[in-house]
Amino acid sequence: MNIPKILDLPKYLDPRGNLSFIEQNNQIPFEIKRIYWIYDVPGGEVRGGHAFKEQHEVIVALSGSFDVIIDNGVQEYKFSLNRSYYGLYLPNLLWRRVENFSTNALALVISSTEYSELDYIRDYSKFKDMVRSNEKV
Repeated sequence: MNIPKILDLPKYLDPRGNLSFIEQNNQIPFEIKRIYWIYDVPGGEVRGGHAFKEQHEVIVALSGSFDVIIDNGVQEYKFSLNRSYYGLYLPNLLWRRVENFSTNALALVISSTEYSELDYIRDYSKFKDMVRSNEKV
């Protein structure tokens, strides 16, 4: 089963301001193909609500905070992201939604694939069927 996990990103403290970074062969467990960010989310809105057939992601709260709700088809898990030196690794075949955005939250998403609408699973019942069929393999 695909397991999400928190990645500790490097953190260098400096009185002038702290610095963190990401390198694909060190902190990221995949080749980076795309980076995008989510921002200016109105209060109460939810992002996501889908899974990916192939894509793996790392999500970082660069500013503010938000919750990432992960569903493996059997159980839900909540990860609260609020530090820019933590990344949440999400393998494929996990349903995800992002909610509870604070004011001025900025979510950075690092992806293992280029954008393809064909990779999205947007129907929850199809997602559950796909997860069940993968467990039998």
